Amino acid sequence: MLHALLRTVDRLVSLPAASAHCDIPCKIYDPSAAQIAALSVIRFMDLINELDQEDSLTLADQALLARLVEQKESHAEKAKHEIRIIWGDYLKQPQRDAYPDIDALVHSIMLAGSACKQGIERDKGEKLLTLINEFAAAFWDTKGLSTFTATCPYPPSESVVYPKLD
Repeated sequence: MLHALLRTVDRLVSLPAASAHCDIPCKIYDPSAAQIAALSVIRFMDLINELDQEDSLTLADQALLARLVEQKESHAEKAKHEIRIIWGDYLKQPQRDAYPDIDALVHSIMLAGSACKQGIERDKGEKLLTLINEFAAAFWDTKGLSTFTATCPYPPSESVVYPKLD
């Protein structure tokens, strides 16, 4: 009954829906989702470029290509989204003082993510990952954690910055 009443009030008043990463705030931020998204972009670019080696594409290949392109673009946007959340919600003046170029770095990540959505050149995906790794290293430093770089254990086998969790 209460639900029906609220639904009626909502129809009459028509309040816009609220959406946010965390309105509490939860204080749980981690650039690893952006790193995985960037790795996925590179992998999708690799798979797209493998299809380009075929003399002709079957209907199944064309359907696969459409899915790969959609996923590449979706993951490029996810990488940008994850960085925007940390940049907007977590980075405050102390972090900006420690990393005065962080806003320029975030802007570069946004541009690199857009370039990945616009093309299939692997070097664009690698640039996105490199920039996100740079951001991750700065992020973990603001948390008082040192980092190390290792090759991820799955395709595309690229270097990723990880926090040292001793």
